[in-house]
Amino acid sequence: MLTANLIAVLVYLTGPAVAPASQPTGDPRNIRTGATIPDEGYCDQPYVVITQDGNWLCTMTTGKGEEGQQGQHIVATISADQGKTWSPLIDIEPADGPAASWAMPLLMPTGRVYVFYDYNGDRVDSIGDQKISRADMLGWYVYKYSDDNGKTWSSHRFRLPVRETEYDRENDWGGKVQMFWGIGKPIVAGQSVYLGFSKIGKYLIDKSEGWFFRSDNLLTEPDPNKHVWQMLPEGDVGLRSPKGPIAEEQNLVALGDGSLYTVYRTVAGHPCHAYSRNGGKTWTPDAFATYTPGGRLIKHPRACPRLWKTNNGKYLLWYHNHGGVDFTQRNPAWITGGVEKDGSIHWSQPEILLYDPNADVRMSYPDLIEQDGRYWVSETQKTVARIHEVDPTLLEGLWSQETNKTLARRGLVLELSAGQKRPETVPMPKLPPLRDGNGFAIDLWLTLDNAKPEQPLLVAVDDEARGFYVATGSKSSIRLGLRDGMGQVYWDSDPGTLVPKRLQHVTLIVDGGPRIISFVIDGILCDGGAARQYGWGRFPSTCTNVSGKGPIRLGPGMDRQLKALRIYDRVLRTSEAVGNHQAGLQ
Repeated sequence: MLTANLIAVLVYLTGPAVAPASQPTGDPRNIRTGATIPDEGYCDQPYVVITQDGNWLCTMTTGKGEEGQQGQHIVATISADQGKTWSPLIDIEPADGPAASWAMPLLMPTGRVYVFYDYNGDRVDSIGDQKISRADMLGWYVYKYSDDNGKTWSSHRFRLPVRETEYDRENDWGGKVQMFWGIGKPIVAGQSVYLGFSKIGKYLIDKSEGWFFRSDNLLTEPDPNKHVWQMLPEGDVGLRSPKGPIAEEQNLVALGDGSLYTVYRTVAGHPCHAYSRNGGKTWTPDAFATYTPGGRLIKHPRACPRLWKTNNGKYLLWYHNHGGVDFTQRNPAWITGGVEKDGSIHWSQPEILLYDPNADVRMSYPDLIEQDGRYWVSETQKTVARIHEVDPTLLEGLWSQETNKTLARRGLVLELSAGQKRPETVPMPKLPPLRDGNGFAIDLWLTLDNAKPEQPLLVAVDDEARGFYVATGSKSSIRLGLRDGMGQVYWDSDPGTLVPKRLQHVTLIVDGGPRIISFVIDGILCDGGAARQYGWGRFPSTCTNVSGKGPIRLGPGMDRQLKALRIYDRVLRTSEAVGNHQAGLQ
């Protein structure tokens, strides 16, 4: 039985707690292990294209002050070694000119590179008689080009025809000045080029909506003076949110059938998504994004939800997997893989892609780079931008998740399979220290008689109060507790995930890199649902050794209710937990 002392909670996890800073480790998901991109102090939106000479060309917004301060401008830098080192910064716009921000590069088949950005060409610095603090999201939408792989840029800039709409007329200048910005990179779909951007209806960003530019001759017409642009959707209203005034940072991909798909951020705890079946002229009604058509809502705060189509025709989505409504808590970054079915994208259960040991560090505005079968992502914390190589097996696991029926065996250190006799105790395997990306996982098949709270299922705590336990939690949940000899932490699965009298599969994952406990129940990663902001919880950096010396004891009745048990001395990926579920009881 679990004693009162064992159940007592010294630290309760309610979301990301601040973890002390630590030095870079061998965990490639730790952003501190990445290669740094040069900047002037502030840095944002480091987006990369691979030029015809095989080099990487990164454009970004930078400046010596903070975001939005005077001197903010756009630059380029070139890497000849896949992001390890970079050239000195190349001004696309100078720091002593009008504010120039939010550069989005596009590589053409000819080798020319265009870059699209905000430019305060009229040097607007006030609303009436009142000075404004930021002028980097207003003015003109312009573009320049380079014909030498980014080393030099055209002296002339060319202006996009931003059509006046409802939000312009409602803004602080009554439409005489327009406010907008874009994120991501333009895409090529068929013979057309599309780029997404967000209009602002009230200074600075109190309401926003999404728009797109389309050009049907950019790919074939070298003279920018002859480019034809159309602003979409048709009409006076852009893409908005079904809840709240914020709908911004639209980015898009083209589906195999020619449809367009976009995602964008809101302040409702969920991103929105939309499809266009007619080249951007009209879009499906405003709706929050789901993993599958009509399925579970994706959770995401007011941060950039970045969408990519990969060279294999599949999709990736960067997001933060919790229901926050503000600019904070952008750590860790999660990623889900998408496959196209019947004209819609179906998203996988997600994996942790990147993290910083300090939970207060924010990362966002990523890009994806593919070259020679390898993958990298860029990201920025506003004062440092980095490049990180991504293990391709992580992405392949996401894309193949639906068909994966393989039982993971690597790192398996304890196994009680189906039909095997259940002893009262089993030896406790040695678990690694919870740091440097190490961790462990507990994989269970069980059929519980009831969902009463605080029923012990597994107890592996020794006389030194070190180890773990698994019990029923409150509100029909499963609880995992960790004890390190000094105190304990615990985290519960989402309310209602425990269903008595039903055979269920539960994977409890303890990840010592981002210091996160997560649950995958019946093949679904807990995300908090409508009950709470988070489905995953952090544990403190002081909790590193939970490998007790005592045996694992089964709770009362578990010799009958526990159908299978497996313990791994490594972190299982979400995709592996899904595979274990789909492999069935063995």
